Amino acid sequence: MEFPMKKRSITVVGAGIVGLWQALTLARAGYSVRLIEKSPEMFADAASSYAGAMLGPYCEREVYAPVVRDLGLKSIALWRDVFPGTAVAGTLVVAGARDRGDVEHFAAQTEGNQRVGADVIGRLEPSLNGRFEFGLFYAAEAHVAPRVAMRFLLEAFRAAGGEVVSGTNWAAAGASRADDLVIDCRGLGAKGELPDLRGVRGERLIVRSREIDLRRPVRFLHPRHPIYVVPWGDGVHMIGATVIESEEAGPVTVRSALELLSMTYALHPAFGEAEILEMGAGVRPSFSDNVPKIIARGKTIYVNGLYRHGFLMAPALAEMVAAYLDGGTIDNRVVASES
Repeated sequence: MEFPMKKRSITVVGAGIVGLWQALTLARAGYSVRLIEKSPEMFADAASSYAGAMLGPYCEREVYAPVVRDLGLKSIALWRDVFPGTAVAGTLVVAGARDRGDVEHFAAQTEGNQRVGADVIGRLEPSLNGRFEFGLFYAAEAHVAPRVAMRFLLEAFRAAGGEVVSGTNWAAAGASRADDLVIDCRGLGAKGELPDLRGVRGERLIVRSREIDLRRPVRFLHPRHPIYVVPWGDGVHMIGATVIESEEAGPVTVRSALELLSMTYALHPAFGEAEILEMGAGVRPSFSDNVPKIIARGKTIYVNGLYRHGFLMAPALAEMVAAYLDGGTIDNRVVASES
């Protein structure tokens, strides 16, 4: 397949984290880029706004393919180069005294970790001092506050000369520029064109605590319902997340709320006094292997199926697409070309 040279304009469809990174990367590479979002309010319908935005390539290696780790590590470097709010504070993994086997299993399935005892846990997270005897620390991992990061990327795109069109049907908006190359980043919105996509529902809570202020993501390996808690600053923490094979994006269920809250209380009882700011559920697009795909079809490139790794992998995938348009190649673990 042959793609236009840089003189040809590009339309990026979908202003979630994938579309934002595609738009910004291509605009900074010299293309004329237009970003189209169907919602009148930016990010209102994006699954990205429900993300914990952990950049944890080593931790995710527990159950996901090596490509997630490899592209995740590239993405952390890109996040640090672009977004000054990227916090490279690592990830802490802890478990109760009876669950040391879960920690050892997690360590064996992942990389980039060091075993830590109660003293180091207390230094890393004073709020957890004295609560856990052992854990794992992944020093190279990072996180961002998702909505802050998305707003930053949007403004950086505008500053790079990009055009933003919101509250309009993308097909109608593109009719006047029919020769555009389209980068389709609609997630499940593209299921009509990508029937292999499926939705995976993730529920999460956002709380504010006056007693606990974590410094980095903490993964709590509980045998019933493992959770992660991500600090967003000023005592605000995101607690997530369930993984349910469903495309229903309705409100959080009572059962899920009870599970998330009870496990957070087990992590630290002081969370019992936290204020619940928000409950919500997002549906993440995924292919059967939970690995994203870059699919070239006609004058459209689909970037989709990032599952729970949108923030972790979007920058690296954007860089791949930009290199592809310049005549390069894409990692064959994620590319699927079609005539």
